[in-house]
Amino acid sequence: MEQRVGIIPLPIYCLLLALIVGFVSSGKVPTDISVSIAVLAVGGFTCAEFGKRLPIVRHIGAAAIFATFIPSYLAFNHLIPDLVLKNVVEFTKTSNFLYLFISSIIVGSILSMDRTILVQGFIKIFIPLAAGTVVASVVGTVVGTLLGLGTFHTFFYIVVPIMAGGVGEGAIPLSIGYSGILGQTQGDIFAQVLPSVMLGSLTAILLAGGLNFIGKKYPHLTGEGRLQEGDTSHSMTSEESIPANVDIAHIAGAGVTAISLYMVGLMCFKLFGFPAPVAMLFVAVVFKLSRAVSPQLEQASFVVYKFFSTAVTYPLLFAIGASMTPWDKLVAAFNICNLITIIATVASLMITGFFVGRRLKMYPIEAAIVNACHSGQGGTGDVAILTAANRMQLMPFAQISTRIGGAIVVTLSLLAMSQLK
Repeated sequence: MEQRVGIIPLPIYCLLLALIVGFVSSGKVPTDISVSIAVLAVGGFTCAEFGKRLPIVRHIGAAAIFATFIPSYLAFNHLIPDLVLKNVVEFTKTSNFLYLFISSIIVGSILSMDRTILVQGFIKIFIPLAAGTVVASVVGTVVGTLLGLGTFHTFFYIVVPIMAGGVGEGAIPLSIGYSGILGQTQGDIFAQVLPSVMLGSLTAILLAGGLNFIGKKYPHLTGEGRLQEGDTSHSMTSEESIPANVDIAHIAGAGVTAISLYMVGLMCFKLFGFPAPVAMLFVAVVFKLSRAVSPQLEQASFVVYKFFSTAVTYPLLFAIGASMTPWDKLVAAFNICNLITIIATVASLMITGFFVGRRLKMYPIEAAIVNACHSGQGGTGDVAILTAANRMQLMPFAQISTRIGGAIVVTLSLLAMSQLK
């Protein structure tokens, strides 16, 4: 029972596998939440385990990549039984548990973070993010132009979608805006920009995993999840152990607190159109800075954060891969000119974050990873990038990078296209 596949004891893993095969053979896989959790756990931790055991690539985020893209490939080629795939897709889309995960990670990491470091980090992170966006835009456009893709096409159809904030918040608004400005069909434009979003996210995952490997070789370059240099306080998010004096009632209260703050975010979106995760993030920061949460609840929030980062990440990535990551769109971007342009864009974004962050007395690897999230596939990309980098504590800063950075890029690019059409 102490030999595990991910978090699942080996005998239980074998039992679950046999039960899933049995349900498939009977012609009906139950759609209740318990069975869906079991299916996602078996799928996610199996894929991640393969990635963790491969030589070399296991050091650059192979577990997160495998947990996301193996199910995408299997689903596209109909290698996952239809009954199992239907269970995964329906549960993922109806429960929307991606946002339960993000709210628990954000609220847990913010409430258990040092106040001074929190304030300094949020103020400073915009500088490497803005510098990286400008440099990546220039580098990516120049590289694509030199490769014969054309300046207009490279900038608006490759570089901008990479940094637009994902699919729902980036590619879709971009395609709608482009179609209105250019008088073309929105679906056709969406099909052109989506591969750049997906391949940009994959590049960021790989490079973030590489930075994690570099951090182990050169520990002076990383805070292992802490953003600020000079932080000598041992914040709870930098500790592996669970506080011993936290009781179950406080842990449950912390979970409900995270959900309530997400609902505040949803109401802000309904009333003001402000992205729900960002609104939730700022409310959590206000709670932390105003000392509205007791020390016991802060410690319990860390336990909630730790539970979700340990137990839910790989099942979530499996669900995202199987239900929300079209394999054919990803493969469509794999021509050499697009590939070089996308890699140049993401790499320059992260390199700029590395050196600008270092000048600002931030840990350069952490600053580069936050910048990497600017080229991720929205919230799903943030999860995969931070998992590959083993720095889920950076989720609050990643959301700033993805949501606010993406919204600014979309707005400015639409203004620019309206002037250049």
